[in-house]
Amino acid sequence: MAALANANSVDVLYDFSIMRVYTDGKVERLAGKDVVPAGLDAETGVQSKDVVISPELNISARLYLPKTAGTDGRKKLPLLVYFHGGGFVIESAFSPTYQKHLNLVAAEANFVIVSVNYRLAPEHPLPAAYDDSWLALKWVASHSRGGGQEPWLNDYADFSRAFFGGDSAGGNIAHNMAMRVGLENPDGINLEGIYLNCPFFWGKDPIGNEGDNVYVSSLLENLWKFVNPGTTGLDDPLINPAADPDLARVGCKRVLVYVGEKDPLRNRGWHYKEVLRKKGWDGYIEVVEAKGEDHVFNLINPSSHNAMAMVKKLASFINNV
Repeated sequence: MAALANANSVDVLYDFSIMRVYTDGKVERLAGKDVVPAGLDAETGVQSKDVVISPELNISARLYLPKTAGTDGRKKLPLLVYFHGGGFVIESAFSPTYQKHLNLVAAEANFVIVSVNYRLAPEHPLPAAYDDSWLALKWVASHSRGGGQEPWLNDYADFSRAFFGGDSAGGNIAHNMAMRVGLENPDGINLEGIYLNCPFFWGKDPIGNEGDNVYVSSLLENLWKFVNPGTTGLDDPLINPAADPDLARVGCKRVLVYVGEKDPLRNRGWHYKEVLRKKGWDGYIEVVEAKGEDHVFNLINPSSHNAMAMVKKLASFINNV
């Protein structure tokens, strides 16, 4: 998250706590830089590997395959396309945080995962992350008839049962990709549902107690304008779904939203459910609030009781049980 640096600073333009930007243009990321290799996870038996989607744009992904793949005759597995969080400025699909989380998810839910690695701001301001994610989705969809470049998708992914998911900024991306599916109806993916974990939504007018914390409100506004300098503001539909006149056309019929009781973004997750209904969307939506938890709690402590409960809930949501 972002905040303006101290006014007395002579060289730091923005101090994000996770990233600093200096007046000479230097960007210093203080978190989300670690990466781990793909491979077989001894704990879950899940295999992972990395693929290049667009070498020109440096777009890639990490794929996850549960150990049950191919063991049930010709049956294929649901497909989850996942977008990582990090405020649009840090993290990657190759970080230990997401490797741990998605290994657990793939093992518990028994489905194929494509974790998208998109370009980050400020070097690549929005809409780069959205454009990259859409390009990645089109690459995934190119496998729907079994003739794509990646055998795991050709052989094991059921494109009639596709889902998008993500946390924080990644949840924002998942929503906006679902909107684009609804508006453009692309060939190759039947989007059944989306999973939004503490999604990064905000707006100009406070909801509930949001106006009580001026620091957080300012921080979120500064971050959004920093990563998306061309934005119209906090009522840009990209950050505030309630401002989108086409919201009812979100391209799926099932939605699962997770919020943390102590998360400053909590009210926005609940509001998302409310505005979907008001706009006329007639699908199924469930909001689950994790008591005592803060923003993306499951990534901070992935083996905790509440984190594992989320994994199990996601598995039942995708498998519709």
